[in-house]
Amino acid sequence: MNDDAACTGYHPRWLRTRVSTWWWLQRWPYLKFILRELSSVFVAWFVIFFLLLLHAVGRGETAWLQFLDWAGQPFVITLNVISLLFVVFHTITWFNLAPRAIALHFRGKHVAPFWIAAPNYIAWLIVSVIVVWMLAGNR
Repeated sequence: MNDDAACTGYHPRWLRTRVSTWWWLQRWPYLKFILRELSSVFVAWFVIFFLLLLHAVGRGETAWLQFLDWAGQPFVITLNVISLLFVVFHTITWFNLAPRAIALHFRGKHVAPFWIAAPNYIAWLIVSVIVVWMLAGNR
């Protein structure tokens, strides 16, 4: 049946504006949202990579050396660098969303967003310093 024939004076056509497939590129908040959602794939890759590393360590020195050879390939290194950038982006955007998700009150007053986000960044910095110290100390 023709679409025009189905429309009568008692059945109006609906006005539907076309939305581009690339609507999320039009504004930074939309792009940031999509990139944050996409970053979950790279977070999952880091988990898989870590599980593969643990599996190789558990299988002995030969498996560990094979894993290191595989992990040293340019494709894997590139994937891990891109993943690191996405995971850092994911972390920063998540920490910045925390004040919007938490309505914290102290002595009857609303706590400023800075005081909700800052402890996350401080903890991240402390853990990062400890990891760098541990890695540098073993050489």
